[in-house]
Amino acid sequence: MDSDTRDTYDSLRRPGGISRTAPGTAPSPVRSPDTEAVHAGREDLAALGLHAPPIDLSTTYPSADSRGEAARIDAFAAEGAEPEGPPVYGRLGNPTVARFEQALARLEGTDSAVAFATGMAALSAVLLARGAAGLRHVVAVRPLYGCSDHLLTAGLLGSEVTWTDPAGIADALRPGTGLVMIETPANPTLAEADLRAVAHACGSVPLLVDNTFATPVLQRPAGQGARLVLHSATKYLGGHGDVMGGVVACDEESARRLRQIRFATGGVLHPLAGYLLLRGLATLPVRVRAASATAAELARRLAADPRVARVRYPRIGGAMIAFETHGDPHEVIAGVRLITPAVSLGSVDTLIQHPASISHRIVDAGDRRDAGVTDRLLRLSVGLEDVEDLWADLDGALGRAATAGEREGRIAVGRDTSR
Repeated sequence: MDSDTRDTYDSLRRPGGISRTAPGTAPSPVRSPDTEAVHAGREDLAALGLHAPPIDLSTTYPSADSRGEAARIDAFAAEGAEPEGPPVYGRLGNPTVARFEQALARLEGTDSAVAFATGMAALSAVLLARGAAGLRHVVAVRPLYGCSDHLLTAGLLGSEVTWTDPAGIADALRPGTGLVMIETPANPTLAEADLRAVAHACGSVPLLVDNTFATPVLQRPAGQGARLVLHSATKYLGGHGDVMGGVVACDEESARRLRQIRFATGGVLHPLAGYLLLRGLATLPVRVRAASATAAELARRLAADPRVARVRYPRIGGAMIAFETHGDPHEVIAGVRLITPAVSLGSVDTLIQHPASISHRIVDAGDRRDAGVTDRLLRLSVGLEDVEDLWADLDGALGRAATAGEREGRIAVGRDTSR
């Protein structure tokens, strides 16, 4: 392939971003996260005569230079670097997905990001990469998302896990430890950890932080010592409950290994999903701040409500609330009318679920309780509805739950009395 052709492909297929500043041009300026959310991954569009990012749905790309293809594939196999020039095959990478990866890396303050079909595929790739290096031992802090907990505990990828609290991380490390994993705020209890202290305790062992709940709007773990930042992009990054994806923001050395794992295992993000996630990033700061303001007010009202036993809301804010009821939490789930009773989170509409029954059902019951995931705990993902409408719905559901509890109590007393 001649140099002019290669340059043409580079300009069309490779969006401007972190490490792809064109020769002779100035590097991207330091900008507000709000500005980055709108413009990162899109800097080249005006020069291409475009306003909206294009969607490249190709699975394969023609090339008459088979020797050049062989050289590029050899380089990818050896180093995991993204191939220069035109794309080769959808499993090696996609231009639309690359835009999302670059934008997310900019928001998280990392060199690179690697996107996957789901958040679990992203975590699996990290575990496989560490295991391939002979470092199968993981130190993890509960609670984590239930499926993350299960993946580690069951050893499905050959990993071995030691569970601890943040204060016990340093003592849990051993020569074969390849990763420390923590989620803060944690799913579903919203427990928080001091990331700088955690990173210090890890020493030279890479720290992976699940930043799904906080998003880079509220927290940037890489700036506090994390080497890998995990997102279930299905949640806030997409933001509308209509796309699945996962992504790891990290240094370029880690990204190269993750790209090789993605190529080998096939957990690629579909280009249309990459497009929707990039579009979701543009409104991420606005959505997170608006939902957080509503969540803080709902948390305040729940904390003052005698029907609620306990409320957990993060110090850093956010759109997630965890609360325990005096009455039957299942009656609250059944009693909402505006709020959607459903798994997942981070959508523009408000969702509620019972973690012990759904998201954390796969975790051993004793381990769930030890991590603070009680049978009365409810998790509320606050959306963009009016706070008064949401409160009216919660108030009604709590009232129906209390009424049901009183009715069951009277029935139970009646039965006891009749004996």
